[in-house]
Amino acid sequence: MADIISHPPMDQLQDLEYCIDSNPPWAETIILAFQNYIVMLGTSVMIPSVLVPAMGGTDGDKARVIQTLLFVAGINTLLQALFGTRLPAVVGGSYAYVVPIAYIISDTSLQHITDGHERFIQTMRAIQGALIVASSIQIILGYSQVWGLFSRFFSPLGMAPVVGLVGLGLFQTRISCFG
Repeated sequence: MADIISHPPMDQLQDLEYCIDSNPPWAETIILAFQNYIVMLGTSVMIPSVLVPAMGGTDGDKARVIQTLLFVAGINTLLQALFGTRLPAVVGGSYAYVVPIAYIISDTSLQHITDGHERFIQTMRAIQGALIVASSIQIILGYSQVWGLFSRFFSPLGMAPVVGLVGLGLFQTRISCFG
């Protein structure tokens, strides 16, 4: 039987501090975890601070949205660490959803609600429904592997202008939703 040749990453890359199966010291782990928490906390506070007042919510509503976002981020991070890719990534709020949420907030049927708290409740229900539908579509595309079949037809040369044009087109619209 042939000898198994092993090339550990530490032997191949001299500047590598940790391999994928090595653990940093506890003090460094705590410092890096706190740094990751501070970064995640910024997005968890910034997104509701911008969106909740536009939805007609009060400071109490904003606090409840922030608490919910932090709780769900903790659950998502735990699930990611236990069942997902098992990378130490904090799964928190994303700025990618701000523009679609801004469109829902600026919907005329929601803007005609005069009571601020009722408008907040109805807007939150609309946002939750839209997120459930969008995530269901992503789950279906992911598990059915349909996206993998179509992705071979997309080249970076063709997709970069499309993403750029869509992003630049939404830029002006986003500014007009909040301004």
